[in-house]
Amino acid sequence: MQTLLTLSVALFAGLMLSRLAKLLKLPAVTAYLVAGILVGPYVLGAFGVAGLGFTSMENIDTYALLSDVALGFIAFSIGNEFRWSQLKKTGKQATVIGIFQALVATLLVDGALIGLHFLMPDKLPLPTAIVLGAVASATAPAATLMVVRQYKAKGPLTDLLLPIVALDDAVGLVLFAVSFGVAKALVTGHVDVLSVVLEPILEVVFSLLLGLVMGLLFSFFERFFHSRSKRLAMSVTFVFLTVALSMVEFRIGRVHVAFSSLLVCMMLGTVFCNVCDFSEELMGRVDRWTAPLFVLFFVISGAELELSVFRDWTIVLIGAVYILFRSAGKYGGTAVSARAVKCESTIVKYLGITLLPQAGVALGMALKAETLGECGMLVANITLFSVLIYELVGPYLTKVALTHAGEIQPEGKISARGETIHK
Repeated sequence: MQTLLTLSVALFAGLMLSRLAKLLKLPAVTAYLVAGILVGPYVLGAFGVAGLGFTSMENIDTYALLSDVALGFIAFSIGNEFRWSQLKKTGKQATVIGIFQALVATLLVDGALIGLHFLMPDKLPLPTAIVLGAVASATAPAATLMVVRQYKAKGPLTDLLLPIVALDDAVGLVLFAVSFGVAKALVTGHVDVLSVVLEPILEVVFSLLLGLVMGLLFSFFERFFHSRSKRLAMSVTFVFLTVALSMVEFRIGRVHVAFSSLLVCMMLGTVFCNVCDFSEELMGRVDRWTAPLFVLFFVISGAELELSVFRDWTIVLIGAVYILFRSAGKYGGTAVSARAVKCESTIVKYLGITLLPQAGVALGMALKAETLGECGMLVANITLFSVLIYELVGPYLTKVALTHAGEIQPEGKISARGETIHK
């Protein structure tokens, strides 16, 4: 009963605040995140009434399965953007921009934080600075996708945006694994070449292979059904199954092998949309089915935002430097690489802004960084601070950028005569 009450309160709060956000011309994602804060452990949950909010961070952790499934569907939807016909037009540009902007963001944050380390070595250890540089490369696909969907954004910038966000995660995983290995060597005094070089490559390769196999199986079994409802049910089955399999971890000798559920599910969607001839219609039906799940995902994400990080001036200072230089890296790296591959001027000017949101992947990196001890805990707290800022501001900036690029039409309402009245 308490679980159902909590979920219904979370869903209701998110939906009602989305109406207020519409009046303020803010993206619905922002409303869902704010709703999460309101029903989270720092506001409504602080009263400790079970069922009327998330009473603690431990209570929020019990809903982790919902978040894992929602991210699986989000990644599956992004895979739909990798249709071969479209990749032939934008594949080269997306690849160059995706890799270059992630590297620039990492280098700028590393440079700034390593410089800050020499100014305050007792507050910012060198391993922390190195790991945060890699965390800076990650972009949140969920918030970006939701803004694109809500406003039905269409155009050359949107066509590039989602493939870049997907590629960004693969690059980020490799950068993080290398940086984490270097930081671990600084902390322990022992360099493990296998974990620094081989493990991140295997994670990306095995994730793509698993997604490929699951995508082929999905496309094969989907053809046994002709009714829309059963095809939808099969789609849900395979996303559930793929998310479950991506949680498996194993060892090959001394090498630890894990999967990225985001990459696996993206590959699942990519293979399906290129192999199955009725994939586009089915993807649309899946998107409608998952709408309430996505609302819950963002409300829960809002509840997880750790407001206590504002109490420590060190975290606020380092976090501010991190946000400033990451934003400069994302924007500058995107602008330079977009100009180099001869993108339109609107893409050069606005694409970098849409890559600022940061959440799930960065938090996953921060969670792994905690194994470094005190250095890792500082990584986690600074990442939590940056995610809090980026998640609340990022979706709005994405909307502004897409609007200025001419890919979001002015909002309007339908009059009694059936005419559209633009605001």
